[in-house]
Order: sequence, then structure tokens, then C-alpha cells
Amino acid sequence: MIIALVQIPLDGPKRDHDFVAQQSLDATRIFHKVKGLKRKYFLNSEAGGGGIYEFATREDAEAWFNEGWADWMEGRFGVRPTLTLFDNPVVLDNEAAEVRVDGAPVAPPWLDET
Repeated sequence: MIIALVQIPLDGPKRDHDFVAQQSLDATRIFHKVKGLKRKYFLNSEAGGGGIYEFATREDAEAWFNEGWADWMEGRFGVRPTLTLFDNPVVLDNEAAEVRVDGAPVAPPWLDET
């Protein structure tokens, strides 16, 4: 699995919650069609906005974050985003009480604690 961190530096105060929620909801029309995108978290802070993307494969992530992607984002937000791709070998899901390694569930190590 691949995690992509996109950061969009924006000047000024933190954007209004309701505005960001509506803008993000509208953007789901684009992102629900992206091949291999499992999840996208829309972010908002005093430093700007961005997203955390969970992709099935590096190939899917690189296909989305192609050569024209940064230009498209700059056109939408007026600033050039930064992008960092991370390999994500292990996921802890506390809500599901499970651990996955390379996408496959494994026995949680804390079950062995006495």
C-alpha cells in the first residue's frame, strides 16, 4: 500500500470548517473515480490544506500524481502543492482491532502480552 501526503500551503487564517467541508464534499466527485484510491482524507489547518491518500499500489499513485497533476492543483488553489509518497507496510486499525501487514491481517502482537 502507498500513502501520499499532499500539502497545499495557504496564507491567512485557517479556512472556515463549513467551507472546507463543502469544497471537499464537492471534490469527492473527482476522487471517487481515481483508479486504486482506497481512501482520501481531506485536511485543513492554519498552515493550509491538503490530503492523505491511500492507494492500492505505487503504480496507481504515480498514475494519479502524474506530470500535469501539480499544475492542475496550482490552477485550483493558486499555489503549488508538495507531494510525498510513502510505502505503508503495516496498518493498525484500532476500530476494527486488527493489524495488517502488506494488506493481510496478522495476529495482533499485544494478544501475546501477559
